Amino acid sequence: MGSADDGNSSYGQKAFKRSKSHFADRVTADGRDGWPVEAGRYRLVVSRACPWASRAVISRRLLGLEDALSMAIADPIQDDRSWRFTLDPDDRDPVLGIRYLSEAYDKRESDYPGGVSVPALVDVPSGKLVTNDYQQLTLDLATEWTALHRDGAPDLYPRALRDEIDTVMAEVYEDVNNGVYRAGFATGQEEYEEACAGVFRRLDLLTSRLARQRYLVGDTLTEADIRLFTTLVRFDAVYHGHFKCNRWKLAENEVLWAYVRDLYQTPGFGDTVDFDHIKRHYHQVHTGINPTGIVPLGPDLAGWLTPHHREELGGRPFGDGTPPGPPPPQERVPAQGRP
Repeated sequence: MGSADDGNSSYGQKAFKRSKSHFADRVTADGRDGWPVEAGRYRLVVSRACPWASRAVISRRLLGLEDALSMAIADPIQDDRSWRFTLDPDDRDPVLGIRYLSEAYDKRESDYPGGVSVPALVDVPSGKLVTNDYQQLTLDLATEWTALHRDGAPDLYPRALRDEIDTVMAEVYEDVNNGVYRAGFATGQEEYEEACAGVFRRLDLLTSRLARQRYLVGDTLTEADIRLFTTLVRFDAVYHGHFKCNRWKLAENEVLWAYVRDLYQTPGFGDTVDFDHIKRHYHQVHTGINPTGIVPLGPDLAGWLTPHHREELGGRPFGDGTPPGPPPPQERVPAQGRP
């Protein structure tokens, strides 16, 4: 997320098409792409505002990779050079020594297509971008980084369920993860209505599925839940109003509201969410949609910590594993970003 090729004012001014990840190298156990799994070698660059990057933040927490894979958090407000490290002293990432994520991209390749996006995995010794393939990155964290997982880490992509997980994730991606953007960045009424209808058609189907089971696939948390969560947690705060996905609020859907609260209250999910970053990014960066840059005061966040009763459906969040411990102090979300 977050190409700034044409500047922030271009959002909502031309038909939306998500760029494919241009840098699709993989960090694997056998290093077949030239990038072997190695503790301390790579840095994960994210924005807490971005749902695609938030997948990687959650996966890293659940799997206990904090000590093996360091993380840089970009300012939620981009300028036309895209993601920047103005949250850090001297406006530089303290590990990579750069002011903009684009510098790591430029070290890898010049004149690359697709712009600068997060999540991004950077090779610390060379300062070069390794991958911005947000679809594959989290799957590799779950399956290729196993030697560095914490004791009790959950299996987020169990082999026996992968076909079903892949099917569910593909449907969620097309209609929900990406659908809200197609609605929000639509340049015409027909384009908007088609995308918005697709979002709610899929949410209705997901409601039926989740009314009878606690998690999307099987009886434990999987990659599919992570990918749906990162869109749902932003729904009422930004997609309902800013992206005009306003047939109903998530809080008005009993099943999905309970499901997303269940996940939010699970260690590794809600403790990574920064509503302040989310709201400021969407409303202040997308000036083509919101030219005033005014950030709404709402919605009220108090409901996120209310009982959800989803445990009555059974299921074991971490299967035979255990919850992650608290996040490292330097990665904790400030109070104003959470309920």
